[in-house]
Amino acid sequence: MEQLRCVVERITYQNEQNGYTIIRCTVKGYPELVTVVGTMPEVHVGSVLIVRGSWKMDARYGRQFVMDSFEETMPATAYGIEKYLGSGLVKGIGPKYARRIVERFGTETLDIIEEDPMRLMEVDGIGKLRVEKIKTSWDEQKEIRNIMLFLQGHDVSPSHASRIYKTYGNDSVRIVQENPYRLADDIWGIGFKTADTIAEKMGYSHEKYERLRSGLLYTLNRLSDEGHCFATRQMLMKTGSELLSVEDGLLSVTLDEMIRAEDVIVQRTDTAKETGTEETAERIEGSGDDGLAIYLPVFYFAERGAAKRLAAVWKNDASGEPDAGSRPPVQMQMNVPSANGIEYDEIQLEAIETALRSRIMVLTGGPGTGKTTTTLGIITAFKNSGAKILLAAPTGRAAKRLSEATGMEAKTIHRLLEVKPPEGYQRNEDNPLDGDVLIVDECSMIDIMLMYALLKAVPDRMRLILVGDIDQLPSVGAGNVLRDIIDSGCFPVIRLTRIFRQAMQSRIILNAHRINRGMMPDISNGKQSDFFFMDMEKQAERKGLDTSDTSVYAQESAETIVDLVRNKLSRYYRISPREIQVLTPMQRGVAGAANLNRMLQQALNPGEDGLRHGGNLFMPRDKVMQIRNNYEKEVFNGDIGVVEAADREERELKVRFDERTVTYDVTELDELVLAYATTIHKSQGSEYPVVVMPVLMNHFVMLQRNLIYTGITRAKKALVIVGTKRALAYAVKNMTVSQRNTMLKERIRAFITD
Repeated sequence: MEQLRCVVERITYQNEQNGYTIIRCTVKGYPELVTVVGTMPEVHVGSVLIVRGSWKMDARYGRQFVMDSFEETMPATAYGIEKYLGSGLVKGIGPKYARRIVERFGTETLDIIEEDPMRLMEVDGIGKLRVEKIKTSWDEQKEIRNIMLFLQGHDVSPSHASRIYKTYGNDSVRIVQENPYRLADDIWGIGFKTADTIAEKMGYSHEKYERLRSGLLYTLNRLSDEGHCFATRQMLMKTGSELLSVEDGLLSVTLDEMIRAEDVIVQRTDTAKETGTEETAERIEGSGDDGLAIYLPVFYFAERGAAKRLAAVWKNDASGEPDAGSRPPVQMQMNVPSANGIEYDEIQLEAIETALRSRIMVLTGGPGTGKTTTTLGIITAFKNSGAKILLAAPTGRAAKRLSEATGMEAKTIHRLLEVKPPEGYQRNEDNPLDGDVLIVDECSMIDIMLMYALLKAVPDRMRLILVGDIDQLPSVGAGNVLRDIIDSGCFPVIRLTRIFRQAMQSRIILNAHRINRGMMPDISNGKQSDFFFMDMEKQAERKGLDTSDTSVYAQESAETIVDLVRNKLSRYYRISPREIQVLTPMQRGVAGAANLNRMLQQALNPGEDGLRHGGNLFMPRDKVMQIRNNYEKEVFNGDIGVVEAADREERELKVRFDERTVTYDVTELDELVLAYATTIHKSQGSEYPVVVMPVLMNHFVMLQRNLIYTGITRAKKALVIVGTKRALAYAVKNMTVSQRNTMLKERIRAFITD
């Protein structure tokens, strides 16, 4: 085994989850940079490493040093210290100040920062405030390093150290030692498996209550990520025992205690009626009873509360006396609008009239069927009746489109509800929305949590019009809200099916409807078409590649997509490559979003001048996406922005979202991912001028009709499918959409008939 002492010059790749890293280093005696690969989490540019391992020749990347073990040492030379401090590791010191400090103090620099930081004021441009910032950041880094060393001692990747420190501060090590499972409860991005690994190394028993409780909560959360509002007893016991490697009996006892502690809520699935704790406990101990729904409390109260609010609005008599302080009721006139100069067909007229006479109505239909036109008619009819109308949509892009289509202000649901952290939504049952009619677009995207928050702010006297395409994918979050509201059979539903003449000129729209009917799309291409199919099988055959290896198609697709975005499509349609969105069924794989983002970033925005976090490098002009709701910053899951600046000195990233600039500390960058490519699920509610979409058998676990339908309908001007006919045919035929565990429709019926 050989040993190298090296200075990290560049981090080429880093996987945040497992710490696998590729770095380029300066090594004494080697004229060129040396590539070192191995598990080196949280290594920074400028770090001085002693790495032990061996050389190997990679067929694709050339000679590499494969690291078996490493240790980090403080740099000893002036050059190394300057590189280390200039990397952005310490807030307040960037490349400029690193040079000045080292010029003043030389190899004593790190000792000065550690023992007598006020001497930094001897350096031109550094004042008391900057010294305080440097000192605080230096101390934080020391504590984070302690946490990393502690985690490393338990064979766990310390890539989460910054997040742990941000949550617990100087108590981090103590809290983790007392109960490592708190990490899974308290810190976003750290799951049960990470906490369990730490606990195992600390000697925690596999049968300890804290472990089993955390594992069951983790299982319920994972199921909610798959769209389920609850788990059946059988599902939870099976999945939980596989995760925890303990017997069902022990899990049943744990679950019983969790019910007593109100960590979960249990209900009969066949009656949707609440059951008492004692009765529930008896049922849990009975091995044959699978008629129980086990909820995390937030989903139980959201589902029940949403149903109750829908019933209250539906049953309200608006002609009665208004409550004190509320708006007087508006008498809706059964008039068909003519001011728009639009000729409505029979179903559209029915939709307008139904909206006027109903407390709640659902309007659904595919692309080109006139949803927007019909919505305009409904708005005009309500305006003619003197009603005050509110418009909303789940995402900023969807709200913007609705505003442009109607000429009225449309807000995101979060903004409509006036979200204000940490208090939450300012609009609620105590401070309801002020209006007569609420029209909500893109309702297929709304999960149960957001729908409940919205309905709490809807006063009983308000009318509610829900608009959406029921054939699209359901929400990313838990629930199947629009589908359940329709399937309850309690409210009028108008489904638009006729494709209007203008829309029939678009092959995107015609093919979307063909796919929805289970028919193969027209892939004949043609110069006048807006729908194109690039056959990777034929392309591989032309190149003489080994087509028996299906991975060939994935690699060909990835390279073709980069060429389309960077060159062909941007030139042909005269648009910026950033206006072309790549949508893919999966996150992983050669043709998955993660790899395509790396390839597209290198092609469209190459360089190293940015902030690195985990496996991502964020640079100015990069397209990025927020992947969790952050109420404090007012950015939400799925929002797309562009990086304006990457400040290595302050370790901050500035991202432009529509009209707002949002600042992220480097420790918050796990909330962002590159967005040159994104999954089809994440694209819901958005439209793009041009969409490129790989469809390959590599994605077969995700290939479903509604997924392909959703992806196709995101394109406005042109769509290019890159893949194989076999994969496309498989997706079109596959209707086996996994069912989501919800009881919203049963609850709606129960409250309506109560």
